[in-house]
Amino acid sequence: MSRNFYILAGTLGLFALISTAMALVPSSFQPGLPANASLWRTVALLLLLAGLASALVGVMSHLFEQVDRRSEEARQAARRKRRGPQQ
Repeated sequence: MSRNFYILAGTLGLFALISTAMALVPSSFQPGLPANASLWRTVALLLLLAGLASALVGVMSHLFEQVDRRSEEARQAARRKRRGPQQ
């Protein structure tokens, strides 16, 4: 599940870089596109923030998955340890 958030964060980061590059390109190379550089910078900032939030959610979900996996392993090891001497 966390892999999907990492992929989303990378995609949003890529689009943020493209938007930043569009802010640096002169308006004559952008026919039919918004030529206002502040609009491209704002879009880049919003995409970057969304990408960082997605990466944070991915990291947190990965950590919680790891905690669940390790607690399950510890519970199974304790169960095996309790049952071991009886058999």
